[in-house]
Amino acid sequence: MVEKKHFRQLSPYLYEIPQSYRSDMRVPARIYADQELLSQIMHDQSLEQLVNTATLPGIVKYALAMPDIHQGYGFSIGGVVATDPAHDGVVSPGGVGYDINCGVRLLASELEEGEVRPHLSDLATALYHRVPSGVGGSGFLNLSFEELDKVLTTGARWALAQGMARQEDLLHTEESGSMPGADPSRVSQRAKQRGRTQIGTLGAGNHFAELDVVDTIYYRGAAQAMGLFEGHVVVQIHCGSRGFGHQVCTDYVQSFQRVLQKYSIVLPDRQLVCAPVDSPEGQDYLAAMIAAANYAWCNRQVLAHQIRLAFEDVLAGRVADWDLRQVYDIAHNMAKLEVHDVDGRPLRVCVHRKGATRAFGPGNAVLPDDYRDVGQPVLVPGSMGTASWVLVGTEGSMSQTFGSTCHGAGRTMSR
Repeated sequence: MVEKKHFRQLSPYLYEIPQSYRSDMRVPARIYADQELLSQIMHDQSLEQLVNTATLPGIVKYALAMPDIHQGYGFSIGGVVATDPAHDGVVSPGGVGYDINCGVRLLASELEEGEVRPHLSDLATALYHRVPSGVGGSGFLNLSFEELDKVLTTGARWALAQGMARQEDLLHTEESGSMPGADPSRVSQRAKQRGRTQIGTLGAGNHFAELDVVDTIYYRGAAQAMGLFEGHVVVQIHCGSRGFGHQVCTDYVQSFQRVLQKYSIVLPDRQLVCAPVDSPEGQDYLAAMIAAANYAWCNRQVLAHQIRLAFEDVLAGRVADWDLRQVYDIAHNMAKLEVHDVDGRPLRVCVHRKGATRAFGPGNAVLPDDYRDVGQPVLVPGSMGTASWVLVGTEGSMSQTFGSTCHGAGRTMSR
């Protein structure tokens, strides 16, 4: 059991559990938090789970905990782990989570709060009509298996071809909303059956579509680049790959149980089941995970289209400009092969971000041109009734956390 005596404080907001804490740890574990947050974090098993991830084959530098860390399946939610495929590094479905590519999309408007407030009731009605939600909820699309495979390989580009996206939406989406490497043949028929009717749906749990008002701007250069202005209305969408992604994770958690012995992998918790990244099993999982990620990007894209229609339904003829333009879309449940600086040299690693958001700093080549000078937008929703935040990635995140940060603000209790 991790206790406060086991921590070494490295800075006001960074604590370390040394590798010597447990004999099977391959790297230290680090937690980004202050004293108050640390006391809350210690109420569940998240720190023991963090230490467990520090035992994974091929892990490099540190097992990392973001400030919003809490107990999850195998991996803590809010955990970041990078493994080196060239040195038996593994990929773990539990390090991504069941809602593959759960993420957030932010849409901005030229509307001021006063223009929208008189129409909130009508907007709510229109949004409920256009945006299905709830456990097992189905949308207006019922795709054939052939058409679903196109979604799995092309992601948000499928929505573009259907007239439900704009080119600038894709430019302001991580991976342009379409990650290469998906293989629908690595996905079970059960997962596909669950996915046929859920494109364009929110789901349940902590997923939402929410109207917000920009309250305070702290970094005007970044806000201007993103087109965010005080008093203006924005829309957040938080959801993922629905039952499709859940089934993909379920399938591979089960199948990976059978490969641990094959690769002589010993784990402190079987929920950490994994396979070497470059093994056939690891490659199969990544191909299926990417298919689920593309499904999620398509899902959020269709939802954005439906929300735009709801705004048009209600506000056309009542306000001058009801358009919603995309600021950014970013995942916070993903495993990705990226190049990061490790011990002073560039290294290709598999970065698991589970309940953690990619946060690439200024100048990164993967960022759209209009954000390259300020850094990647990082979307951090609050819990209901609390503030959400739009941050930007920094060079510090690149050097300290594999370009990662938290994924939520405001919630201290389980949903």
